[in-house]
Amino acid sequence: MAKQFDVVVERDSEGFYVASVPALAGCHTQARSLDELMGRIREAIELCLEVQDGMAEQLDFVGVQRVTV
Repeated sequence: MAKQFDVVVERDSEGFYVASVPALAGCHTQARSLDELMGRIREAIELCLEVQDGMAEQLDFVGVQRVTV
């Protein structure tokens, strides 16, 4: 059965794209291109699910906010 996950994508100061999955603790990766990033995050999700026995925290995506401090 297919599962869907929200993925947060950011770009770091060196130009790498960084992806993380809030529902899977420690599930993140990086790449130079978005295409490569998406392939890598799929692989990371599969590995995280394998290690965590298929368990993922159930989170509902609400939105993204930018806060200036």
